[in-house]
Amino acid sequence: MSSTFPEDQPQDPNATGSGAPADVPPASAAGTSASGSSAPEPSAEPSALSWDEFLGGISAHGHATAELHPPADAVPSAGPHQHERGHGTHLGGEGTTPTRRDARHAGASADRSRRRSQLADTPPREKKRRPGAWGCLIVLVVVAALVGGVVVAFQGPVISLINAVVAKTQGPADFEGSGTGTVNIMIHDGDNGSDIANTLAKQGVVASYGAFYDLLLTTSPAPIFQPGVYKLAAKMSAASALKALQNPANKLERTVVIPEGTVAVDIYQLITEGTGIPLADVQAAAADVSSYGLPPEAKTLEGFLFPATYTFSPGVTAHDALKTLVDRQFEALDSAGVAVDARWKTIVLASLIQKEAGLRNDYYKVSRVFLNRLDPAQWPSRLLQSDATVAYGTGQTHRVTTTDAEREDASNPYNTYVHPGLPVGPISNPGDLAIDAAVHPADGTWLYFVTWNLDTGETIFSTTWAEHEAAVAKWLAWMDEHPEYG
Repeated sequence: MSSTFPEDQPQDPNATGSGAPADVPPASAAGTSASGSSAPEPSAEPSALSWDEFLGGISAHGHATAELHPPADAVPSAGPHQHERGHGTHLGGEGTTPTRRDARHAGASADRSRRRSQLADTPPREKKRRPGAWGCLIVLVVVAALVGGVVVAFQGPVISLINAVVAKTQGPADFEGSGTGTVNIMIHDGDNGSDIANTLAKQGVVASYGAFYDLLLTTSPAPIFQPGVYKLAAKMSAASALKALQNPANKLERTVVIPEGTVAVDIYQLITEGTGIPLADVQAAAADVSSYGLPPEAKTLEGFLFPATYTFSPGVTAHDALKTLVDRQFEALDSAGVAVDARWKTIVLASLIQKEAGLRNDYYKVSRVFLNRLDPAQWPSRLLQSDATVAYGTGQTHRVTTTDAEREDASNPYNTYVHPGLPVGPISNPGDLAIDAAVHPADGTWLYFVTWNLDTGETIFSTTWAEHEAAVAKWLAWMDEHPEYG
């Protein structure tokens, strides 16, 4: 819809310069008169319409659009002809008409009026409230809680990582000085440096595994550790602990030395002396034969207590000490290639060899003599005729000679002068050499032997009775010179 600006209308020659009559309404946006009748015939000089009246008409009807523009040549009068704002009437001089500039002002004013009207008709929207101080505080608390949770969750790994880094840069923790109190440390047979470092750290002797182990790696020559119990202290420096372990004076020894050929009753006494275990406890433990895994023929531990030097830790029990000896004998039999079902006969024969032989090379010859006598084709009676077996049966285990009456005593089950074959059980505890000789006897036809010099162990081996008689005569002569052996 368009509106006709006043300057576009024909001019009314009868119009006066005093302005439009008061009863003439402004032009409507519809282009019709206020009375609603048809438009009058244009006159040569239409009445002038003030711009304020024009604006008032727009405001009253509310139909002005942005297409209303003031005429381009409508320039307001200069000088005293000014608008009095707020009254809606024109105070201009004679013949003054609205200008295009006034039209532009009117259009802008109409737009503002229309926007105000729209805003008045539109319900106000709720303003978004910005978070205040309390809201910010709540957010900070939530964030802090989340961060705290993350810190707690990762606290362990983070601390571990930090400790690892510190350990790398500063080295493992270590105590200072020689420590306080007493801590007994057990070094087992076969323990290496790492094992010992672990033991020391776990028992609080050193501050850390690394402190001791790193010291071992940088010590030259490499330290050598002996099995046993050592008296140390708590909170020692790694260097002090190493020095203490190398000092024999700190070793709490429970040492038992068992010579080859020692009989069981003497071994029990040696264990008591070396460990402090009461003899009655050792004897009671030895009586429980079935608990050591011996062959079914065994009635005692005799023969199965391996002769060697043993070191026991303080507090060892009698049974454990004896079991250590038995297990070591089983190891010796296994090393010699003795089958489990052959253990009994091998140990019995080896115990005889251990008692009768003197020099090392004689062990294998003595073994051959006994085996030849056990062969009925070579020795029909199969009587071994060993004085050592007879003496053992009498309880005189430290004697090597017997009397005629003792050799004739059939009540002695160990009397091999009257009982053929091997004796009923071992007569000593043999070592590796005697066991090896029992398994690998020397080749020969010897049926007799006699140790004629008991100090040196020299022995004469014979095949015939005559040879043997001569050897016996030599032995008797030596015995006459050494009555302490009689």
